[in-house]
Amino acid sequence: MAWIEIVGLFGAFLSSITFIPQVWLAWKTKSVGDLSLGMLLIVFTSVIVWLVYGFYLHLLPVIIANGIIFFLSVLLLYFKFTFPKK
Repeated sequence: MAWIEIVGLFGAFLSSITFIPQVWLAWKTKSVGDLSLGMLLIVFTSVIVWLVYGFYLHLLPVIIANGIIFFLSVLLLYFKFTFPKK
């Protein structure tokens, strides 16, 4: 594996974990009132675009990072619509 692929995979890992603390806190507190629905929808849309791009060009780091972020953003959107408003 070339060093640049390792850099890409490491970048994918770092990008992927950015949402984990927010998902964890939202799940733990059952509160997402401070999360902007607009931001969540922009992230969700951008992730779909990046996934299309990554699959089309067979870019594994892009697919991995955005696949994980897709899952985490779906969780946050689910929380946003299901947790009670405070």
